[in-house]
Amino acid sequence: MWLDWTYAVMLAAVIGVATAAARDVKQPFLVKARPFGIETSLIFALYAIWQIAGQASVLKIDHALERGQQIWDLERDLHFLSERTVQQWVLPHRWLVQFCNGYYAIMHVPSLVFFLVWLFVKHRSRYGSIRNTLAMLTGICLAIQLIPVAPPRLVVGIGVVDTPALYDQSVYGAVGTGVADQLSAMPSVHVGWAVLIATGTLVVSRGRWRWIAVLHASLTIFAVVATGNHFWLDGVVSVAIMFVIMGMQKVGRLWWKRTRSTGAAGGSSAPSPAPASVNA
Repeated sequence: MWLDWTYAVMLAAVIGVATAAARDVKQPFLVKARPFGIETSLIFALYAIWQIAGQASVLKIDHALERGQQIWDLERDLHFLSERTVQQWVLPHRWLVQFCNGYYAIMHVPSLVFFLVWLFVKHRSRYGSIRNTLAMLTGICLAIQLIPVAPPRLVVGIGVVDTPALYDQSVYGAVGTGVADQLSAMPSVHVGWAVLIATGTLVVSRGRWRWIAVLHASLTIFAVVATGNHFWLDGVVSVAIMFVIMGMQKVGRLWWKRTRSTGAAGGSSAPSPAPASVNA
């Protein structure tokens, strides 16, 4: 875990208070930095909520393994590619297993921070809607994750290996004692964030470097499955939630524009007062 939630709360509070205190200062640098301070405080607050919610879910671990088994069985009924098969591709290659372990543990937070900073600096007009999607996506995922679900590597009998444990790369300890909650498998925030980064980048950018975001999403999806940390369905559900949120926002924006245009048209079509009579 990159940052404990207590430090995230303190950073959010300090940056938020400092930004509020500087609101009346007219220095050009502070005027430009104020919006960045507000967003940074908000992101730290969301990060803290993510960590707190993850810890809260471990307070109720009953039936987590049973739910993991049910997801496995459902995927077999739906003829999904087995997570065990994906692991069989990578297990013979030590370097590839270690790469996947490291990618899962390290990349999701820095990539999101980089994306948000780039979006805020280069595409400010699109930042608000994507940030709102991120906040709602994370919140909904956290709410669902309060129902504990075991990842495939913890489900006994399905043959999925705990690859981070093989090379001492695990960010987890015993269940409920690690630096992150390992029973928050459904939905996958890793996949949701990575696909949002890719989608947002493709929407706002036309540069050739935008495909790096697609590569990041692809590597994230592969890594979470290859390491045994998520089922395919964990990612499917998070991406579905993201697209529903984006669709609702689009409908809301269209409704708002239509309402405003209707109101403006109604105001302009009102009859004008009759001119005053002129006496001869």
